[in-house]
Amino acid sequence: MAENESGQEKSEEPTPKRLREAKEKGQVPRSRELSTFLVLMTAGAFMLMYGSSMGAQLAEQMSSRLDFEREMAYDSSLLLPYLADEIFRTLRTLFPLFGVLVVAAMLAPIVIGGANFSWKAAAPKPSKLNPGKGLKRIFSWQGLMEFGKTFAKFVLISSVAVAVLATFSDRLLMLGYEPVHQGIIHAAQLVMGTFIAVSAALIVVAAIDAPFQMWNHQKQLRMTRQEVKDEYKETDGKPEVKQKIRQLQQEMAQRRMMEEVPKADVIITNPTHYAVAIVYEASRMAAPKVVAKGVDEVAASIRAVGDEHAIIRVEAPRVARAIYFTTDLNQEVPNGLFVAVARILAYVYQLKRADADAQMPDDLPVPEDYLDPDKQRGPRRDR
Repeated sequence: MAENESGQEKSEEPTPKRLREAKEKGQVPRSRELSTFLVLMTAGAFMLMYGSSMGAQLAEQMSSRLDFEREMAYDSSLLLPYLADEIFRTLRTLFPLFGVLVVAAMLAPIVIGGANFSWKAAAPKPSKLNPGKGLKRIFSWQGLMEFGKTFAKFVLISSVAVAVLATFSDRLLMLGYEPVHQGIIHAAQLVMGTFIAVSAALIVVAAIDAPFQMWNHQKQLRMTRQEVKDEYKETDGKPEVKQKIRQLQQEMAQRRMMEEVPKADVIITNPTHYAVAIVYEASRMAAPKVVAKGVDEVAASIRAVGDEHAIIRVEAPRVARAIYFTTDLNQEVPNGLFVAVARILAYVYQLKRADADAQMPDDLPVPEDYLDPDKQRGPRRDR
């Protein structure tokens, strides 16, 4: 496996942060063979579709526009503007082909590496002018691979070209017996056929090179386990960062919780250390639900918000502690507390109706294990 300067193996896949930083530096997978193949095939396809009309235009310009008066040839003031106009006409005829090739050359690298432009990669680097590093790249394993790929491409293209020429050998020999105009047309067809056949042969090289470049890119960006750990510490792994995130999350959760206190039917307190806010709507709830809970300062905030919105407060220390230990926010109270909470809610409803006979119930059954925080760390089955 590849190793870094410290001798550790780069056995870990690159993290998203490592890939993002590499992309910002312009380090993305690129296959020159795939780009060459796509550009050449685009040129061949364009010439097959529009080559005859383009050739006819060029032939007409050469046969008619280059026939001018003898006097013009000796008068530079007339000849130069005339030739400039003809050059412009020729370029205008070839412009569609040039435009298609430019677009293909720009889009071809996006196939495997995606669109990417990096000023860091475009910036001049003096290290690239170092002959020593240049020789090191040439005689490196990467340079050897490039040489082997180039040699294989030469053998492949040469073989295809020889095969195509052998196939068209009779037609090539017959060109000398054809009229000039017809011979030019047939020669152009043979050249185009040979060009497309040779270009199509590059698909073999591109099909091998593109996956290799993607694999090699990932391999070069691999990280050691220590690098992964260091990166984690620099981002989410820093204790102060995690503490700050937890603090913000707690503040947001507490803010949302306090917004639910005014909706409560009753606040059950310890009376000072614990406070839980309960809501119950018989039409859409199977059991009372906890909308806020807290101890000490949070409990004081719950009581303050409840007093501000005239929420009835009931002192039931055992019930408050049991609900706090057994029930999370927005969860229904467990089965073991149904009776106690139901009696408290009945008392609250009597107070809201201004019932003179309303009395706080004395018998509020609470299972003993509900009061033990250590027994409530895991999820209860009776919720």
